[in-house]
Amino acid sequence: MRDVAQLADVSQSTVSRVLSGVEEPIAIGEKTRQRVLEAVEQLRYQPNLHAGSLRGQKTHMVAIMIADITNPFYHPLIRAVQDAANTHRYDIMIANSDHTLAGEKQFVEAVIRRPVDGIVMIPYHLNDDDLDELIDRTDARIAAVGQHLNHPQVDIAYSNDEQATCDVVTWLHTEKFHTQIGYIGVTDRFPAGARRHQGFKRALQATGLKLNSDYEQVGDWSLESGYTAMQQLLAMPTPPTAVFVCNDLMALGAMEAVKQSGLRIPNDVAIVGFDDIPTASWVSPRLSTVAQYPDEMGKYLSKAIFERIQGEYNGPSRRIEIPLRFIEREST
Repeated sequence: MRDVAQLADVSQSTVSRVLSGVEEPIAIGEKTRQRVLEAVEQLRYQPNLHAGSLRGQKTHMVAIMIADITNPFYHPLIRAVQDAANTHRYDIMIANSDHTLAGEKQFVEAVIRRPVDGIVMIPYHLNDDDLDELIDRTDARIAAVGQHLNHPQVDIAYSNDEQATCDVVTWLHTEKFHTQIGYIGVTDRFPAGARRHQGFKRALQATGLKLNSDYEQVGDWSLESGYTAMQQLLAMPTPPTAVFVCNDLMALGAMEAVKQSGLRIPNDVAIVGFDDIPTASWVSPRLSTVAQYPDEMGKYLSKAIFERIQGEYNGPSRRIEIPLRFIEREST
């Protein structure tokens, strides 16, 4: 930093303020800022962020916890957070929880060992008490996807997936005239799984259809589990004529099982997914699905944590609902 200051003909504190984005107490002129940045580039200077964090309590790092890096649903969310981090000259680290409590706990331990300024997370198992302990031990600003979370210091983005599921299953009956509707979900230990399962049952109740537990199969969010679950449904004496699947990866697996059985989609079995990952519009037949908008979630969550990191907002939790949209394609 001393060498950069000498080359740019400024003080070391000015170099520090340019690199950290601090404008107080006196704003830095654009010409001075450019001289510093040119000196940084010429000298190939890399700030020691660990040492800087010890002095200024800033690590210039944001951590992201998602469930499955191979699921395309998460990619736009990660990209939105990374774009925001780049704007603020922050680095990011990404952790994969594999949908497990152990994976989420491992992430918590990691950010306690290697402090970060902000966290964007999609927790399936961590609750408000866990987040309270995490904030207490790290002082990190947290924003999360999770309708089930209600921590007073955590900003939340969520979608009403229970109602969306109810609406689509109702549509399968009232508009497509299906009376034998199956369901491929996940264990109710996952809050999103529990909500979508509840939406499915509400739709059957509202339309007067019988709830047949044999028509319900449990997967694990993966393509392979959707394939296996659909095989179980097709092996029944009277298989369902339509199946709601609570994410697109499992829906794609279910479609493959139908094709391999020699049946046709949607003539013999109609299939609806949830998420609208890119593959949904490329598979044949194209998948009808409930579209989520993870890029919008990522933009909101990253904006929220950087407002808190920079001291622009220190108030109570903010919650925003990201609307969902049903997209009808050839699979129904």
